[in-house]
Amino acid sequence: MKIGIMVSEGPYNHQASDTAYLFARTAIEKGHKVPRVFFYHDGVNNSTKLTEPPQDDRHVVNRWSKLAEDHGVDLVVCVAAGMRRGIKDEILAPGFRISGLGQLVEAGIQCDRLVTFGD
Repeated sequence: MKIGIMVSEGPYNHQASDTAYLFARTAIEKGHKVPRVFFYHDGVNNSTKLTEPPQDDRHVVNRWSKLAEDHGVDLVVCVAAGMRRGIKDEILAPGFRISGLGQLVEAGIQCDRLVTFGD
């Protein structure tokens, strides 16, 4: 099964990002495909390499980057939501790219399921 994911909450102010990451990783481990994760609204804050959590805390941004590297997951940041929050190409973590809502629509069409995390 092909599963698209949308994340609309930031990495440290809501459970949505952690849950989405764990869902994606588990789906891949179970043999499903996760071709794209689309970050929307405050979810775009999952993409910045400027994030520096304490050493004893999880690094949510690095988790997403590693998932993209290991499994070819396309991590797409909404351009409009990103611009409103100061997210530009030069501060994106590895594996992330900026694009438009068309990428979310495409994931909804091409995937068997589109699962959303956050409000």
